[in-house]
Amino acid sequence: MAVEVCFAPDAAADATAGFRWYEEQRPGLGSQFLDCVLACLERVRRSPELHARVRGEFRRALVRRFPYAVFYELVDQTVTVYGIVHTARDSAKWRSRLP
Repeated sequence: MAVEVCFAPDAAADATAGFRWYEEQRPGLGSQFLDCVLACLERVRRSPELHARVRGEFRRALVRRFPYAVFYELVDQTVTVYGIVHTARDSAKWRSRLP
């Protein structure tokens, strides 16, 4: 079941911040980070119910190769991404974004 994916404003900012940080560490690494995030989002789009629930109906998909997770909610045929968050950060960051 492929669904539509939309982003909360903070989620897009998370991806941009991650890209910039990795790009500062090594040129090209930011692009690799974004490729992995996009691959994760594609897995979510194709199989949104596959990933673990972390709070109510909210789910978490892990980004391969980078310590990030995508937090989202599936409603009808739409996935809303609320955060793309480093997994070592305080969980209050992503929890505060959930409606």
